[in-house]
Amino acid sequence: MTSYGGRRGQAERDAITVEIGYALCSAAFAAAVLFGAVAGPALLFELPGIVSPLLLCAGQILAPVLFLARTISVLVRFHRAPPSPQPSQPGRTSPDS
Repeated sequence: MTSYGGRRGQAERDAITVEIGYALCSAAFAAAVLFGAVAGPALLFELPGIVSPLLLCAGQILAPVLFLARTISVLVRFHRAPPSPQPSQPGRTSPDS
C-alpha cells in the first residue's frame, strides 16, 4: 500500500507480481539443483547399503527447505527495499543523471 494508506497503483502491483514470479522461479531452480546434487548420485549409480535411500531422503527434505528459504528471503528483501526515485518529469530522465 502507499504511504498514505491508499490503493496500490498498477506499477506497484506489476512490480509485486514480477518479484513473486522471480522468487518462485529462482527458488525452484535452486531447489532442483540442490536435489540433483544430493540425490543425483543415488539415482545414477548403484550405491552400497543405506547410502542410496539416505541420499534420496536428504534430497527430499533439503530441497523444499531451500525452496521456502529462498522464496521468503527474496520477498522480504523486496519488501524492505526503498522505492526507486522517480524522474522529475514522466518519461524523461532527471537532468543530473
